Amino acid sequence: MSYPKRTAALASAAALAGAAALVAAPAAHAEVTDVDYRCRTPIGVKSAVSPIDIKGARSGAGYKITMSWQKGVSSSPIELGKGAMNPSATIRLGGADSGTLTVTGPANTAAIPADTPIKISDLSGTYTPRKSGAVTFTAGTLTIKALGTTTTCTPADSPGPALTLNVTAPGGSAATGGPGTTGGSGPTSGSGGGQLPQTGPQDSAVALGTLGGTVLLAGAAGALWLSRRGRTARG
Repeated sequence: MSYPKRTAALASAAALAGAAALVAAPAAHAEVTDVDYRCRTPIGVKSAVSPIDIKGARSGAGYKITMSWQKGVSSSPIELGKGAMNPSATIRLGGADSGTLTVTGPANTAAIPADTPIKISDLSGTYTPRKSGAVTFTAGTLTIKALGTTTTCTPADSPGPALTLNVTAPGGSAATGGPGTTGGSGPTSGSGGGQLPQTGPQDSAVALGTLGGTVLLAGAAGALWLSRRGRTARG
């Protein structure tokens, strides 16, 4: 093979390696998770299963995490007027981080009839990672305050994570990979779907693009050395 052809071959291989790295590193994985809640209410224990969707979007130095319920949980023996019910919840962190994240949301915007499953509005909070890496987000305790009473709903089993997100700690570098895949059934919106959660201005893609550029430069440098060596040999 001539030296010009070898140079072109090395550059092409480097470009392909950079492209392969970009494809192989998913930024996030979401999966709608059925959570079997046991709710301790003022009139006894009630149970309900609701699919939970958690999505994340880059927000400044952290991430906005939003938790959605696709079905109502618990109920009230009397009507709850507009603004009478205030929900909040915790999300358990795992993987590269630990602890809990509290998410909150607005009170009910319409009256909730008696003995009707209570539809929880979307709850959100800001998560600031302490370490860079793949962090899992799993549904924790749901708290409903209404008419001076408090209802606490906890998962009866051990639900799986509803979101795995590759995060970047402030001042850290982006994680390149994680346990999740892009082929899951989890949505990033309350209506369901198979799209990935937003992860901000493509931090992982930028880091991997830089890696691909480094590989290209290394390949070009090697080809230049070979070309110079060939000319020296001919001389």
